[in-house]
Amino acid sequence: MIDKAKRKKIMERSIALGHCICNPKQACPCALFKEKNVCLCAGERIEDAEEGEVKLTEFVENAGCASKINQNDLKIVLAGLPKINDPRVLVSADTCDDAGVFKLDNGMALVQSVDVFTPVVDDPYTFGEIAAANSVSDIYAMGGVPLTALSIVGFPIEILSHKVMTRMLQGGIDKMKEAGVLILGGHSLKDNEIKFGFAVTGLIDPARIITNDKARPGDLLILTKPLGTGVISFARQMGKASRKAVEMISRSMTELNKIPAEILQEMDVFTATDVTGFGLMGHLSEMASQSRVKMEIFTDQVPLFPEALEYLKRKMISGAIERNKEYASRFVRITSDVPEEMETILYDPQTSGGLLIAVEEKKGTELIRILHSKGIKYAGIIGRVEADSKEGQIVLRKNTNSINIIEQEKTELIQPEIHSSSCCDPDASGHLDDEGIKINGSEGIQSVKDKFSEFMGLVNADGAISLRNKELIAIALSCLSKCEPCVTAHIEKARSLGLTDEEINEAVWLAISFGGAPIMMFFNQIKEALSRE
Repeated sequence: MIDKAKRKKIMERSIALGHCICNPKQACPCALFKEKNVCLCAGERIEDAEEGEVKLTEFVENAGCASKINQNDLKIVLAGLPKINDPRVLVSADTCDDAGVFKLDNGMALVQSVDVFTPVVDDPYTFGEIAAANSVSDIYAMGGVPLTALSIVGFPIEILSHKVMTRMLQGGIDKMKEAGVLILGGHSLKDNEIKFGFAVTGLIDPARIITNDKARPGDLLILTKPLGTGVISFARQMGKASRKAVEMISRSMTELNKIPAEILQEMDVFTATDVTGFGLMGHLSEMASQSRVKMEIFTDQVPLFPEALEYLKRKMISGAIERNKEYASRFVRITSDVPEEMETILYDPQTSGGLLIAVEEKKGTELIRILHSKGIKYAGIIGRVEADSKEGQIVLRKNTNSINIIEQEKTELIQPEIHSSSCCDPDASGHLDDEGIKINGSEGIQSVKDKFSEFMGLVNADGAISLRNKELIAIALSCLSKCEPCVTAHIEKARSLGLTDEEINEAVWLAISFGGAPIMMFFNQIKEALSRE
């Protein structure tokens, strides 16, 4: 029910002032009053809309962690501030780590961080989950155990329904509960742009702090989530992203980094950071410069979300990518074989991204195996630390040695050999089969098919290598060839021979060791398809 007397009184004051009393930038009566017959200054509200009708990303300029101030400007601002000189401060902003660490008297330490950003999805509940997962990730990246959180909300409460803010908070509460974190309260303010996040506090053992400055030559570099949340979110804002792509990044962004963090502690790994708004190159550049090392990134082994590169090819490149590149590119050298869109996605701002880990080579393979066994299925080795470097350096290149090995194996082991002969007629048309016989027409083609079938029958029979072992080899080679029907058929045959999933997975890991993350993602997609059948 509208209180007309109150409305009249308020509007008279506004008109006398020459502007709305609640917003000096607009006249009275305002456009909203003319269109909806609602006076916000008088405490009236737009009728609550159904939650599904609200699209949160329409209320933001830069979605997700792309709304962060860029590294270049941030460095300039922080350079003018005094240093903290207190022996109880174990990690401060000086090293650009993910959280601060303060030593307590009981031998433990507090680890604290805060993260606030704008919606990267339209659904309020999902946005709340993502905000919580992103905020708590900083504590995980430092090796801490998050305990409590305070929420921070900016919201156009006079324009959007109370229900929308409630659903945002509920999503955050539920995700923090999953992380074992209690929300003690928070702070809210009116804002034309929606913002949400948390200040998180946890405990950490001072002797087991994970930082970004301990990478050493010989270490492997591992990434636990694919890249592409920023470019897909940007494409979604323009109405160009597919529903499938948006759903995939949403699932990833709501996934906690809790399991990888626990595994790092168990394996005594002490160098990591989480990948968020500064993009992979931004966070890698901090790790390289703080550790004073040169790194190599194998661009064809970096896991990516499907469709992300396609959007970049269509020039859907956000300003946030350009800002990240402006700072981090000074550390980067690129070989000529790296496509432009592949370089670009490495600067893409991530929201609730994965952990970036530097680990001794002898631990790297085991770490990947454990991550996969715990459900972190896209984790993969993306490069290595090559040498010491005073300023820090990153080299981007394809893993050409791995690719050459794969192609050679495909040629030698899968393709039947066709010989030429000096006695053939150079003027005659047609090809030669594997015995130097000229092939013409369907009869000749059938002859080759028959001979190839005979060849495959011999190859796939028991011999010096048992049939069981041959099936494991076939699975590995099929993965390298990215032949989905081949992989499926050989897995079925392997199981019929009594081979276990553990044996099959080990065979696939041989393929992944040569082909990298793309082979791993290819096999994971097949496994998901088989599990649905």
